[in-house]
Amino acid sequence: MASQSHPHLNGDSNTHIPKRPKLSSLSTSFITEAEIQSEFSHHDSTIARINNGSFGCCPSSITNSQQHLQLQFLSQPDHFYFSHLKPGILRSRTLLQSLINAQHLDEISIVDNATTAAAIVLQNIAWSFAEGKFNQGDVAIMLHYAYGAVKKSIEAYLTRAGGHVIEVHLPFPVNSNKEIVFEFRKALEKGKENGRKVRLAVIDHITSMPTVVIPVKELVRICREEGVDQVFVDATHGIGCTDVDMQDIGADFYTSNLHKWFFCPPSIAFLYCRKSSQCLDLHHPVVTHEYGNGLAVESAWVGARDYSAQLVVPKVFEFVDRFEGGIEGIKKRNHENVVKMGQMLAKAWGTNLGCPPEMCASMIMVGLPACLGISSDLDTLKLRTYLREKFGVEVPIYYRAPKDGEVDVVTGYARISYQVYNKVDDYHKFRDAINELVGDGFTCTLLRG
Repeated sequence: MASQSHPHLNGDSNTHIPKRPKLSSLSTSFITEAEIQSEFSHHDSTIARINNGSFGCCPSSITNSQQHLQLQFLSQPDHFYFSHLKPGILRSRTLLQSLINAQHLDEISIVDNATTAAAIVLQNIAWSFAEGKFNQGDVAIMLHYAYGAVKKSIEAYLTRAGGHVIEVHLPFPVNSNKEIVFEFRKALEKGKENGRKVRLAVIDHITSMPTVVIPVKELVRICREEGVDQVFVDATHGIGCTDVDMQDIGADFYTSNLHKWFFCPPSIAFLYCRKSSQCLDLHHPVVTHEYGNGLAVESAWVGARDYSAQLVVPKVFEFVDRFEGGIEGIKKRNHENVVKMGQMLAKAWGTNLGCPPEMCASMIMVGLPACLGISSDLDTLKLRTYLREKFGVEVPIYYRAPKDGEVDVVTGYARISYQVYNKVDDYHKFRDAINELVGDGFTCTLLRG
């Protein structure tokens, strides 16, 4: 849901978002710190898990509800299928419609994950090339920092069908939204050269690695002004992490995982398709007897499988209502805490953040000491493994190659996350691990071989 208290979280300043019913409970008896730790007691207590961004988290009360649903299905599958499955998914879709401020229920489909949603959209684009609706060489724009699986989907569907892809190369570290807008406009101009048409823009709401909140509302507006046919916002980290309002953003397609920052178990995401004639021919890549009954219905049955993650959504809404301010309060506190922890680490190491605080949500990039000698993507993987195995710290690391003429610059950035289960000690553990490595004269060359 859109936030009234921290307008920068959707990447745009001065954003007015219409009021909608709040998720937060009217009760003043909110969840306690002890209850939070109990809900996540299944997490490995020896690991400082400051990487919620990769796999998310699911509280025990939700996994218990999920297991109950799984047993219900196994005890009498026919009854469950005919009596509970469709109404349950409909209930989840209805809640999600309200959460993201979609106008129509049939704009909401529940799918396995954002990767599946990307396949649905890009498959439709590929058909448009194959059927002659688009010309060979017509263009799709995507961010250079687009998620790897989405890049592969673009290659598999769009490029193979004859489309041409132009990447928006964003600076990192990034200092302002103006830098992002400037590079996006440059890519659009390039895409329209020689009379080509830009058929699709794929825009991340929050880039994964390096992480930054993209000004999606402004980029969508620019796409409309420049005649881009369709806009697909990949918000893998959207729901529960930043502001998500379909009327405010205005994209044709929008997807977000619910297991990342909204406490659902894997695997569940939604795909929003703005109601239009373009959406009528969207289909799930797995074809069943529901083919032709609309994407939402097709997605609700893709053969015999475990649908419990899709059915447990109402329980997740109840869980977030246990927090002061509901999901809005969670987002605000996570944002404030990740900024505080990021600034603490940067100060301790004499480095810098990857973006201003207002350009992050619940994740932020923190520079690692240059003396660690991070000089490749392989170095980041080996260092990440070393931190996990030797120090009990789980955190992804990004390699930023030095530019021409740069000497002794920060080349490694850690992406830290903050979720409700995290404690300050988790970040102190990371700080102390890096300080120990620096004090011992460690460099990444010691991990090579």
